[in-house]
Amino acid sequence: MTSTEQSSTRAPASRTLASAPHAEARRGTLLAFTAYGAWGLFPLYFDALKPAGAWEILAHRILWTLLFCIVVLLVNRDLGWVRPLLRRPRLLAGTAIAAVLIAVNWVVYVGAVTSGNTSEAALGYFLNPLVTVALGVVVLGERLRWMQWVAVGIGFVAAAFLGIVGGRVPWVALALACSFALYSLTKKKIGASLDAVHGLTVETVVLAPVAVVVLLVVSAQTGLEFGRHGGVHTTLLVLSGVVTALPLLCFAAAARRIPLVTIGLVQFFTPVMQLLCAVLLLGEHMPRERWIGFGIVWLALVVLSVDSLVSLRGSRAARRDLPVDDCPR
Repeated sequence: MTSTEQSSTRAPASRTLASAPHAEARRGTLLAFTAYGAWGLFPLYFDALKPAGAWEILAHRILWTLLFCIVVLLVNRDLGWVRPLLRRPRLLAGTAIAAVLIAVNWVVYVGAVTSGNTSEAALGYFLNPLVTVALGVVVLGERLRWMQWVAVGIGFVAAAFLGIVGGRVPWVALALACSFALYSLTKKKIGASLDAVHGLTVETVVLAPVAVVVLLVVSAQTGLEFGRHGGVHTTLLVLSGVVTALPLLCFAAAARRIPLVTIGLVQFFTPVMQLLCAVLLLGEHMPRERWIGFGIVWLALVVLSVDSLVSLRGSRAARRDLPVDDCPR
């Protein structure tokens, strides 16, 4: 075989290898937008679960999610990972911490939605990317481009403005922001060691005893709403497992493919959708001051969009200019 033939044979494989990381990044970004888009529509779903309270909904989410994960594992005959996991106490501990953090996030969020405070929950997810980005920079050493810094700065101004005009410390928003940012960091740390379905299964196994206790307490105090409001309401409670699991699996898969900073910036997508749901579909009142803060956030999103387009064009140009023999193998 001549050198020219060898070069032509080697070139397609080299280009494939060179484009693989970019394909993974694109897939991770798509998964992240899928997860955060679903979470943006959650106010509509949880509002439909009333009059069930936040604690009962939390318990149903945990138990039905665990059942969903078990079914997926049994269908795929995927149980061989359990025994090796039991010999890794540090990984188990990290997953248990993630479980507690996500449970805190769930109950605070559902409580906000069912009490008519979806806009305050949205404020939490405006703050969430800022906390996540801070963890990515400080803990993981990730770096921001200058336009990303500008977007984060604008987002910080919006979050501060929205908090100040409320006239009180937004505890619900802070709890949501910090709990999910820490969950993101924990998943980033353990994501490479544990498959998304496996991780979610372990998290719900950890939380299942708590869910059972919660159901017993709610049943004894006020009575359970499950099965008391028709077939549609009961079905929605049962499907809370699938609705909970799918975005989390997308998020876990995205966390393994893209930097935590990118995840933090994509999170702006969720509160925008939540605010739109709150105002346009759930009838929550939005004062003028919050609309001003909302506009500031949209400015941050515009900056992020411009940065993404510039970065994408730059990476494509770099790949076109890269000699075939210099492509990573």
